[in-house]
Amino acid sequence: MGTPLLIRQARGVQLTQAGIVMLEHARRCVAQLEQMHVDLLPFTQGLTNHITFFANNNAISSYLPDDLGQFFADYPTVRITLEERMGSEIIIAVATGRADIGIVAVDADHPELDFIPYREDRFVLLTPLKSTLAQQPSIRFAECLNKPFISLQNGSALHTYLSNQALALGGRLDVRVQVSNYRSIIRLVASGAGIGIVPRSAMELHDQRDIAVLELAEPWAARHHRICVRRGATEGNYFLSKLVELLCQPT
Repeated sequence: MGTPLLIRQARGVQLTQAGIVMLEHARRCVAQLEQMHVDLLPFTQGLTNHITFFANNNAISSYLPDDLGQFFADYPTVRITLEERMGSEIIIAVATGRADIGIVAVDADHPELDFIPYREDRFVLLTPLKSTLAQQPSIRFAECLNKPFISLQNGSALHTYLSNQALALGGRLDVRVQVSNYRSIIRLVASGAGIGIVPRSAMELHDQRDIAVLELAEPWAARHHRICVRRGATEGNYFLSKLVELLCQPT
């Protein structure tokens, strides 16, 4: 590597700073190799019922857990790799075969894909009950940009989406705290730490005792979730066709 990784001492060796970095990379490589073996295990056992599923954070956090739980109850031998991706990336991945199925909330179509309605949702603004915003029934996104936000972490689909919407208005998000999930956003807003935007489906009935929920008066606040698959893909894949069939069942 061209740099010392270990320091020899009387009682053994100690990692240098470069050694610590190398160790973390080695651990990730080993973990990826272990995951590769796990992913390939069904094939070595004669099972080819593996589905790669890309979806946005909204669907993964709200709707898919119950739907997939029902699917696995019916088809326990199926293995699914579920990954969170941005909508545009999901469409490209399904079209090029990197994913078997996707769920998106973007309006863009693709000539090689079929799009099927899945779930309807909506972004809402959460604000502390004592906030001056709490008395409004609805609000425009531009009116929120001077307030501190509780947001998902950098790189998450929602954070990227809201940041782009702010840039389109000539502003930016004033992010006070970044967290890993919607429940943390809701709890921090209730504590008075700032405001936040989440899908309505992420909320529970008791949440409105502690926070005010405002409608976002923006066209993009509506979330029309759709399933996307390659045309003809379900005809040659029994388990994929059954998954799509289950996801399309009315709620």
